[in-house]
Order: sequence, then structure tokens, then C-alpha cells
Amino acid sequence: MKRIAFVDRDGTLIEEPEDFQIDAYDKLRFVEGMLAGLQALQSAGFELVMVSNQDGLGTPAFPQDHFEGPQQLLMQLLESQGVRFAEVLIDPSLPEQRSPNRKPGVGMVMHYLRDRSVDLAGSVVIGDRDTDLEFARNLGARGFKLGPKESWSSILSQILAAERRAEVRRETRETRIAVELNLDVQRDPQVMTGLGFFDHMLEQLGKHGGFALDLHCAGDTHIDEHHTVEDCALALGTALRQALGNKRGIGRYGHADEGEGSAGEALILPMDECLVRAALDLSGRPYFVFDGRFPRERVGDLPTELVPHFFRSLCETAGITLNLQVRGENAHHMVEGCFKAVARALRAAIQRSGQELPSTKGAL
Repeated sequence: MKRIAFVDRDGTLIEEPEDFQIDAYDKLRFVEGMLAGLQALQSAGFELVMVSNQDGLGTPAFPQDHFEGPQQLLMQLLESQGVRFAEVLIDPSLPEQRSPNRKPGVGMVMHYLRDRSVDLAGSVVIGDRDTDLEFARNLGARGFKLGPKESWSSILSQILAAERRAEVRRETRETRIAVELNLDVQRDPQVMTGLGFFDHMLEQLGKHGGFALDLHCAGDTHIDEHHTVEDCALALGTALRQALGNKRGIGRYGHADEGEGSAGEALILPMDECLVRAALDLSGRPYFVFDGRFPRERVGDLPTELVPHFFRSLCETAGITLNLQVRGENAHHMVEGCFKAVARALRAAIQRSGQELPSTKGAL
């Protein structure tokens, strides 16, 4: 999904004069840090959209041609430095007209609200007024306000260093699930599904995956375990995909730790008599291959047939390619080894370094 940076103009990109109208070339002055800020946002994968109120534009008090010259010069200067806006949206109405297009109204950006390929929760609004923050709330995006305590540099640090978090609620006639995920924080997992051994396995994902995981499920375990296991996997996969965002800077592939192989190889994890191999790619393309056979039908309250089904469902919603192999004699060790191996491969794949997108396709 694409993220948008909705950026105000006057007071945000260019200094706002006392008469609030930039209608002459000599009034055109850049706000400190804005050029580097726009370049960094583009490098981080944000699409730039300018959204500005221009009171009375096109009236005798603010002729259109007085606006166009400085505006075109601004755009040319930005483009000469590699900064390109996907769209420029200008509302010319006066406050008393109460136009739905005027910020903080969202009339000018309704097409983004309707576009399911836009990640509004991961998008940002940058401006210099409280109305810009209100505009952000109306969009469902994060808002940032320039001022004495917030510069372009400090705002940029907050945006690019933001934790990769997700909250997912999934309710059906069979299960009610709440998942909270933070890929950039490590803490003890909090899991409660009504299935003790399954809880223990999900805890392995959070602990060995190196991320904060809270998952609670109320399911129809009085019928059987299937719906709880499957729906927890679907909800967790959805949360993982949302938290990863545009995937810039991630390792993408699961790989072995030092002494166990090089980057890009399968993670080989021993657990007593069993051996598990997990190879993982956060490709955006769901695919799961399982090679193994468990020696008994259940471990605790978890049917072993649901172990590969869990990982298949996780791959479907998270967009993961996963090859998982297990050999052993003790079913408990084999199941736990599977969850630990996938967690360790996932830990390497989600690690972030820089802002490069690890794909020649330009999208993951």
C-alpha cells in the first residue's frame, strides 16, 4: 500500500508574509529544512501531495495570475532538486463560505479516502496550523505541526523513526480476536486463546521473533480447536502485514545466525532429537510448503494437523513465502521447533537497516 505525505504550502514550504498572500516573486522564501525534508520523505517511499487553502484566489483581491508565477517557480525549483508532487490541490474559497473542500474539510482529497491502495494510517499531514492537525484527524492520518518547538528536522525524525505497530480486531460467529503488534519493541508476549499449548507456541513467535505481541482470542473451543487456530493466524498475519508498512529497509529474507550460515540461507534449528529448517521471504506473495510428519495426533490441546494449517493461514494474510521442514521423533519438540525456527527467520527478515526497498520490482 502507498503512503501519502499531505503537505501544506504557506508557512510549511514557503514563508508566509504578513498579508498572507504570496503574489509576487520577491515574497518567495523557503522554510528552513523543507527541501531536505521533502527529499527524505520521497526516499522513504512517501508520495507527495500539496494541499493548500488560498483565500479568495481568483478574485480582484488575489488575481489568479499573481498566484501562478510564484507557484510555478516554486514547483520548478523543487523539481530541479528531484522533488515531485503527485498532485497539487488548491482551495480558493473564503472561510465564511464553509466549503467542504477547505481544510480541515476533506473534500479535495476524497479520491484518496476512496482509494484502497492508500495506507491512510501510515500517511502523514505536515502543516503550520491547528487546522492542519484537524485535517489529519479527519483523514485518519498522523498530523505534524511546524512551529517554535517543531522544525522540519524534528518532524522528519518522528516520521521516519516511528515504530512499526498494528492493532487488528477480527470478529466472526466463531471467534473474537484482538492483536497488538510492535515490531520495534521487545517485551514478553501476552497471549490467551483458551488453548494452553497453542498459547505457548504463539509466545515463541513473539519471544524469538524479537517483537511485542499481545493476542487474545475468545473462540468456540467447545466445538473444536480449528477456528481458534486458523483465525488467530489470519489476524496475526494481517497485523504483521500492516506493521511492516511499505517494507523499506527490511532484510526481507529469513537467514541463519552467525555460525549457522550466511544471509539468505534457511535457518536450521535443532531441538533435542529434531531438526527444523525454515526459509522465509516477506515477498508479498503468499506461498507455503511443508515437509514433515508428526508422530502423534495431538500435543496437549493442539491437534498437530493444525500446525501446517496455522502457518499456511499466516502466510496468506501476511504475504509470506515460507518453506518449512521438520524431522524428529518427539511431537512436542517438533512443533515447538517449527514455531521457533519460523520466529527466528522472521526476526531476521523484519530487521530494518536504512530506507532501501529490497526489490527490483519497486514494490513488495
